[in-house]
Amino acid sequence: MTRIVVDPVTRIEGHLRIDCEVDGGKVQKAWSSGQMYRGIETILLGRDPRDAWIFTQRFCGVCTTVHAIASVRTVENALGLEIPLNAQYIRNLIVMAHAMHDHIVHFYQLSALDWVDVVSALKADPAKASALANSLSPWPGNSKEQLKAVQDKVKNYVEAGQLGIFTNGYWGHPAMKLPPEVNLLAVAHYLQALDYQRRVNQVVTILGSKTPNIQNLAVGGVANAINLDNEATLNMNRLFRVKDILDEMSAFIQQVYFVDVCAIAGMYPEWLGYGAGVTNYLAVPDLPLDTKGTKFDLPGGTIFNGDLATVKEIKSFQDPYFKENVTESIAHAWYDGDWSKHPYEEETVPKYTKFDDSKKYSWVKAPRFQGKVMQVGPLAQVLVGFALGHEPTKRWAVKTLETAGSVAKKQLSPAVLHSTLGRHAARMIRTCVISELALKHWNLLAENIGKGDTAIFNQPVFPKGEQRGFGFHEAPRGTLSHWVVIQDGKIKNYQAVVPSTWNAGPRDEKNQPGPYEASLVGNPVANPELPLEVLRTVHSFDPCLACAIHTLDPEGREIATVRAL
Repeated sequence: MTRIVVDPVTRIEGHLRIDCEVDGGKVQKAWSSGQMYRGIETILLGRDPRDAWIFTQRFCGVCTTVHAIASVRTVENALGLEIPLNAQYIRNLIVMAHAMHDHIVHFYQLSALDWVDVVSALKADPAKASALANSLSPWPGNSKEQLKAVQDKVKNYVEAGQLGIFTNGYWGHPAMKLPPEVNLLAVAHYLQALDYQRRVNQVVTILGSKTPNIQNLAVGGVANAINLDNEATLNMNRLFRVKDILDEMSAFIQQVYFVDVCAIAGMYPEWLGYGAGVTNYLAVPDLPLDTKGTKFDLPGGTIFNGDLATVKEIKSFQDPYFKENVTESIAHAWYDGDWSKHPYEEETVPKYTKFDDSKKYSWVKAPRFQGKVMQVGPLAQVLVGFALGHEPTKRWAVKTLETAGSVAKKQLSPAVLHSTLGRHAARMIRTCVISELALKHWNLLAENIGKGDTAIFNQPVFPKGEQRGFGFHEAPRGTLSHWVVIQDGKIKNYQAVVPSTWNAGPRDEKNQPGPYEASLVGNPVANPELPLEVLRTVHSFDPCLACAIHTLDPEGREIATVRAL
């Protein structure tokens, strides 16, 4: 039995350690450990609930927008506060732009290098690579000349010994099997993706005032004043700039991202059989279409044991099915006690001990739904949408299976999505759906403003006594929920149950492994010294452990203070 420790896992946000026991070339057991502590929940105690969204954005340096959205929804839920339609549409456009940015970065910059051998691209014939690309997509960025320029750029890096962003890859690893021409296309699209993820982030900036850490939200709506005749407000020039960017993004996502994921899935068909792990799925509805949060453009629900027939829908921002069934366990997490509690009843009291995989070994708690381990993220979103008959999700899922199957020269069923590459396919499917819905919601906003409606905000009122609320958002990495207890207008308790807590969490009091841990069991490992296959499966979840970060030494003392000047 060989013990592999990957610490830190790179090409993610935050600090993650993965331990695996490998025997016979396969993972037999795994542990997932978040290696730093976050304490923002305690910072929020006693503060004005209207300010919480500003603080919660600092849970993460990447997922700032999603925490802002979840936070304002949480306080609005506690108060029973509706928000104007314009505010819903503006929020929806921001979160969709953020999701497109996030998914593009994840596939190309954070995980494609697990599958693409950059150095192999030097052996490619640019003309053949261009012909292959043009047979799959009308994308104009696949010309022979453009691909030759990319190849020359990589060649210069290699000859100079300065691979830069491509340094330390597992080039030549036996698990890398793409033809040189496909590797060249992937490297070209990697570089193009750097520009497109930047472009779509401009939508977040235009509507959210800045990014990261948007500034336009408020409990009760948004702060985007609407006046089509004023250059200082949200006007037609800004709205049409947003539409132009969304049109550009739709083309890149549907003509490049879609094709690349299908090609890699078709050329690594064995990886459609690895990495399933937990097949209980949780997703929440999002993109509200009304002021109350009862109608949505993206469905949510649960699926158990991978059986789509078990789907149960989550229907509203007030749904008791979600509200009553979320708990978190600290049996194997570095907090004081060994309890399992509902978020309203939790406390955040850190108690660090040494790493002990039989006892406590992670700063990440272990969320459960009805006591069960749940996988969250795009795969959950796509399977729930498919099971509930969501038309765009079904259409893009079927197209993905058909396209990847044609590359693999075999028929692929939805069952292959329960896998490492299935998570990548689902993330791409979700992005294609969002690219369509973003344009729909742009039209909804423009039409509503055209009717003369410029309302953006409803004033919150905090009564005496206690109010409890929860807010959720289907973030790029999956189901995100915030939970607040308000007493006399001040925060009495605040908890965030984040996507990477669901997926990266440790074992619970029943010793049930979390999704990362379960997904690695059975994974092949060709060379324990170069555990590429372990990274492939972990990266397929798009880990973001920054939600679990705070800077402490082992005695709990703060060791760094940063001043913004």
